Amino acid sequence: MAPIADASTGSAVEASGRQLTLVGHGYEAAIASVGASLRMLRHVAPGQPGRDLIVPFDADEVRPAYRGATLAPWPNRVVDGSYSFGGAEHQLALTEPSRGHALHGLLAWTEFADRVVEDDRVVLAATIEPQLGYPFRVEVEVEYRLDSDGLNQTVSARNLGADAAPWGTGPHPYLVGGPATGSGAGRVDEWTLTLPASEVLTVTPDRLSPVAVESVDQHPEWDFREPRKIGDVFIDHAFTDLAAKDGVTEVRVVGSDGHGVAMTWDERCPWVQVHTADLPDAAKSRIGLAVEPMTCPPDAFNSGVDLIVLEPGAEAAAAWRFTAI
Repeated sequence: MAPIADASTGSAVEASGRQLTLVGHGYEAAIASVGASLRMLRHVAPGQPGRDLIVPFDADEVRPAYRGATLAPWPNRVVDGSYSFGGAEHQLALTEPSRGHALHGLLAWTEFADRVVEDDRVVLAATIEPQLGYPFRVEVEVEYRLDSDGLNQTVSARNLGADAAPWGTGPHPYLVGGPATGSGAGRVDEWTLTLPASEVLTVTPDRLSPVAVESVDQHPEWDFREPRKIGDVFIDHAFTDLAAKDGVTEVRVVGSDGHGVAMTWDERCPWVQVHTADLPDAAKSRIGLAVEPMTCPPDAFNSGVDLIVLEPGAEAAAAWRFTAI
């Protein structure tokens, strides 16, 4: 797909939007303005070509599914796209038609504007305008910042409207385990996962609608509290009761050579969705592990579990970090 020209500037715009590159502290990151998406993240060791920490996509490629997108004002699913809030019934567009749900919020295909552009930091912003299914106005800022510990992402929201608004957020990266250099890191099956979660949200097999929160002791196939290979297990579940050290939860994905990536976050994200990215196309299936810290679980607009209610003028923020192993 050839880039099109921005009518206001005459410059070329790639299919995934404007490209913002961050370099520093041994990392390189590329942010695409559509969906404030993390398009590429690499760790660059001295004298080596670097290695991918997430599954990347091309600048002039329509972003595959939700790879790297910022999810807001809800992560995951709203079952049937319908919910009640503030004494009113709401119906969202069904953006996951195969399962009949509203998936991953309203900003995944929104063009974000630049607020700050520096060598190792960018801040992008967009406003969710009142619309059918979500009649609330919420301003969203997304900051990406590199430091010696890796790439930090912060999503902030501010309610600009006159009514309280339901809110939740999270990211959608696909992590890569090993190798030490280059790409071609193999498949999820070969990697070791550490996931310090004692509970899992079981779902229906056809629509992935939430059923019940249960102990992973009842589901040993999803118990990764001790590091072990993922193997051929299918995962597309939300986990909670996260063990934290000094208030920080860490999920680690490591290849056979000991290289990989860690994601860390604090108590503002008491949930994490993990998905082995199983696809019908064998060439694209299980090439990355989705790890999505979330402020609330799937279908929180209906359950109310950990749902953030933004009062008029109120703000909320959540953050997570990517670090090379």
